[in-house]
Amino acid sequence: MNLQSDDFELFGLPQRFGQDRAAIDARWKELQREAHPDKFAAQGAAAQRVAMQWSVRINEAWQRLKDPLRRAAYLCELRGQPVNAENNTAMPADFLMQQMQWREDLDEATGEAALQALLNEVNAARREALQSLAELIDVQVDYPAAVAQVRSLMFIERFASEVNQRIDACHDAVDTADKGQSGS
Repeated sequence: MNLQSDDFELFGLPQRFGQDRAAIDARWKELQREAHPDKFAAQGAAAQRVAMQWSVRINEAWQRLKDPLRRAAYLCELRGQPVNAENNTAMPADFLMQQMQWREDLDEATGEAALQALLNEVNAARREALQSLAELIDVQVDYPAAVAQVRSLMFIERFASEVNQRIDACHDAVDTADKGQSGS
């Protein structure tokens, strides 16, 4: 193992977007067993510190590789196309219109059914964005376009999280109301 290896090389995986999650997880467990600090107890504190650094490095790589959004952003970065979402918020007009419509739909949602319908729509857009990333990165090798798609997917995931929070709030309100009625 080499600390300078990129995540894909460390995990013995091809540098591509499409990955098998089970293979990533299995390799993570294997690497963690190899680098576990307890295996180096007899070699002293210095060897254990190095093993701990390896363990941290392996965990960081696993976090990036297992998450499709982070994996796509990492691939873009490896190809000299960093996402820079905090500095580059440019989006296509049609995506901006979709964002505005979703925001309106979220503001107007008056119950769990409406929120769930919105979440289903957002999840469909997420699936489309992931398919697009696979095509852009693995087939077309178009990293500038992939960067734009990563930024779109970042918004979609944040928005889905907001919708899920609202659905959870609906559940909490129902649970509180149920408890109030049963306590009467």
